[in-house]
Amino acid sequence: MKTLSVENLSQTMGDKTLFDQISFKIQTPDRIGLIGLNGTGKTTLLNCLVDEHYYQTKTITHPRDYQISYLQQNPQLDQSLSVLEAVVQGKEALYATVRQYEQTLKAYGQNPEDSRIADHFFKLQSQMDQVDGWELQSQVETILTKLGIVDFQQQLAQLSGGQQRLVALAQVLLAPADLLILDEPTNHLDEAAIKWLATFLNNYAGAIIFVTHDRYFLNQVANRIWEIDHQKLQEYQGNYEAYVDQKAQNEATLAATQQHQRNLYRQELKWMQAGVQARGTKQNARVDRFHELSQQVQQAAADDQRELTIDIKQQRLGKDVFRLEEAGLEIGGKDLLIDFSLQINAGEHIGVIGGNGVGKSSFLNVLAQRQALSQGKLTVGQTVRIGYYTQHVEGMAPDQRVINYLEAVGQNVENSSGYRLSASQLLEQFLFSSRQQGAFIRDLSGGQQRRLYLLAILIQQPNVLLLDEPTNNLDIQTMTILEDYLNNFRGCVVAVSHDRYFLDKITSNLLVFQGHGQVKRYWGSYSEYLEIAHQEKAKIAKADKTSKSSPATTASKPKKLTYQEQLELKELEPKIEHLEEEQEQLKQRMATEGQDYQKLIADQKELEALEQTLDQVSERWLELSER
Repeated sequence: MKTLSVENLSQTMGDKTLFDQISFKIQTPDRIGLIGLNGTGKTTLLNCLVDEHYYQTKTITHPRDYQISYLQQNPQLDQSLSVLEAVVQGKEALYATVRQYEQTLKAYGQNPEDSRIADHFFKLQSQMDQVDGWELQSQVETILTKLGIVDFQQQLAQLSGGQQRLVALAQVLLAPADLLILDEPTNHLDEAAIKWLATFLNNYAGAIIFVTHDRYFLNQVANRIWEIDHQKLQEYQGNYEAYVDQKAQNEATLAATQQHQRNLYRQELKWMQAGVQARGTKQNARVDRFHELSQQVQQAAADDQRELTIDIKQQRLGKDVFRLEEAGLEIGGKDLLIDFSLQINAGEHIGVIGGNGVGKSSFLNVLAQRQALSQGKLTVGQTVRIGYYTQHVEGMAPDQRVINYLEAVGQNVENSSGYRLSASQLLEQFLFSSRQQGAFIRDLSGGQQRRLYLLAILIQQPNVLLLDEPTNNLDIQTMTILEDYLNNFRGCVVAVSHDRYFLDKITSNLLVFQGHGQVKRYWGSYSEYLEIAHQEKAKIAKADKTSKSSPATTASKPKKLTYQEQLELKELEPKIEHLEEEQEQLKQRMATEGQDYQKLIADQKELEALEQTLDQVSERWLELSER
């Protein structure tokens, strides 16, 4: 078992200390979920594990042959490469052979008459046989397909930022490593890909540390939770559910301790105010005790004030919000909406789900009147005041100061009690200190910029919120407060998200984008929809099996069965059932193989043989049944 050890690691950013003298160990079975407020140093801690320039003293040790694979929040890829070439960027001879083969294959396809290219191509085919390159290629294509990338020869420059990040994820998952580091791995993944990734990581051979906002994913994968808070690293054993339970117990204990401290402080304050002179050792000790308690109480009060709050007055909204009538939307020759009609009323909280590229963000652009319909009509209610939280931060200049940015958006916003709040007060509520308020936006972490952008949307006091992947890069505490705010939001919410936990908490019904312009409305939670979709899929699969094995009628009169054939027919039915059960079990096993690709290939061969046997037995059963 290989171990990475960290002793007394400290890191500052400007004049701010992110973490101070923290120590920990990472071992092979660990699946560590790293959480904490945006700006507390989660990404910096991950960077420290791979780059010694990030920490001030050499405090990290591991074996010499220790390998680390790291998915950064904003990975940099060579835009001239194809998808497959980018994934196999390792220095090993195996990777180099696969890269050369892919490049030569492309050249051979373009110039099949060139004998020099042809000779090199056939030579590389032999090399692929020798180094098991076909297996690596199969692994790459399997991972990319599971992540939703199907065109392996497409150039990276032609992909969106989200798609390029999926390629980077495939790259780190494929690379052999003792420690896999993932910064927000579920961004841009749909539900099926997130489920596959959780299974993959649970079967991963090395240790894993990851930052994520997806609490269901965190719950499924993590067996340890690390929280950065007050410049320290607090560890919790178990998954996210265990963390929440332990955190609640700790908070209760802390609250009782703080109450006890406040009571002691009041008693000591009375004693000090009584004018008792500090004469003798006992009185001196008591004065020291008073100052110590004073500092502890002030620190506890400061900690209480660090809780993020959203208290902004909401505007009145009439009954009618949006009405779509026979709407059609076509972009780039692709139908995203076909003859779609929808009525959205005040108070509705709607989740928008579906695979990547089916038109979810374009649908929000239509509601925000940024995208015109190809046909049909959109009617927007007269009292509608839209706040649109887009996937990418808008109108935020890197060289602009935080306070100036917010003042330009709005000032003197009223809270629910009618009290006017300045931009500085609003920033304090969103956990931006006075120092951070004067900082440049470029100096904020990605998560802090998203939190600032959220505040900028809310202070415009919208009564309709359009949210496009709002959980990306937000910390869990901010998301929890946002969910509570949305649950009490009297206006209308339309949220695009792949985060099942978030949608389960804030929506009551769904718009399911199924592709090819088709949209279905579902009344219920995301989890309920997934369960029903799974059941329907199982029914369809069962019906397909039944239809394949049902006897077909024939015009000619069949010969009667012999006694031996009657016995054979009787034995064939349970045999078919047994083979089908084996087939299903094998498919389920293959779905959870993780990165054990040799076993996956062996199982694929076994499945093909099993299906061939099943076809033969089914044909024999059909023949005897007809007679």
